Amino acid sequence: MHFVVLFTDATDADPGLRQRHMEKHLAFLEEHSDRIIAAGPLTETEGTSAGGLWLVNAKDEEEIESLIRSDPFWTTGLRDTHRILRWKQVFANGQRQI
Repeated sequence: MHFVVLFTDATDADPGLRQRHMEKHLAFLEEHSDRIIAAGPLTETEGTSAGGLWLVNAKDEEEIESLIRSDPFWTTGLRDTHRILRWKQVFANGQRQI
């Protein structure tokens, strides 16, 4: 099943937190690439950070919660909240998927 995870960052987090833990975060994403198929930061149109996004293949929300709780960006306090949404892909690579 496909899911989208939307993250917001903690507004009171140390500004250097992301950079200090980026290597561990990227290694975490690589380690779980069988389930996290895409990930990246979100920014406001003026360029300020707006959190992050994951595209995930998982059996259920519990599996995703476990991933989230072990991500270095979560355990170090960079992330504030998250939202898990089911996603049905209907179009990809110029073709209908349904």
